[in-house]
This record gives sequence, structure tokens and C-alpha cells, in this order.
Amino acid sequence: MSRLTDKISYLRGLSEGMKLDPKKDSHRLIQGIIEVLGEVGTSFDALAEAHGEMNEYLESMDASLADLEAAVYDGDAEEAAEENPESGSIQYECPHCGTVVEIDPEDVDFDEDALCPACGKELFPELPPDAEAEKPEA
Repeated sequence: MSRLTDKISYLRGLSEGMKLDPKKDSHRLIQGIIEVLGEVGTSFDALAEAHGEMNEYLESMDASLADLEAAVYDGDAEEAAEENPESGSIQYECPHCGTVVEIDPEDVDFDEDALCPACGKELFPELPPDAEAEKPEA
């Protein structure tokens, strides 16, 4: 039993000891409030139990995920995460020489020429004006 349920039971016992007269409005109000508190306490206990079950389930899922990470990353998920940080960089192939260059899109200024480190040519050459018009229709 929770503390809330214990307190509600105590109040219920007090009201029974007071021998409240159900014919008086104020006594009916007190009895109604105690009845509602009893229902709230029961609902709270059910919610707390469901929360505990959910917590156990999530802990089980966390353990399973840790096992899966260990299997995928050969037992060292933290080391693999350090080797492959999620930096948002992309790999782009130079259209001239085919060298794969890793680029962070936030660092690229498309108004300036970005040059390939291998061949020194533009990574993003401008298309001729008529090239856009010649796109095949889908």
C-alpha cells in the first residue's frame, strides 16, 4: 500500500468513527469526498504499478539494445561511436577525377570555388545554361 492509500484509509476510519449522519448535507459532502479520494488512491496505485512494469520493460529493452550494440560493434560500441561521430559530413565524388572527398555541408560556400584536393579542379562545376533545359522528362 502506498502512503496515499494509507492516509485515505485513515480518513475513512476517522469519518466512520465520527458517525456522520448521511441526512446532513455537510456530512454527505465529507463522505462523498472520502469516497472520491478512495477511488483516486486506487487509480494512483494502478498507475504506479503500470509505471513500475513499464520501467522494468524499458530496462529490459536497454539491456537487449546494449547486447545488440555489442554484437554489431564487436563488443565496443563506445569506441565505434568515437570513430564515426555524427558530424553531418557527406562523401562526394569529384566529377573530374573520381576522388571521394568528405565534405561538411555547413562549411561549403557554394558562391566560391571548392577545389578537389587530388586534381585541383572545381568540385561543383556550374552547368551550362542549356544543360538544365535538356533534362529528360520523368
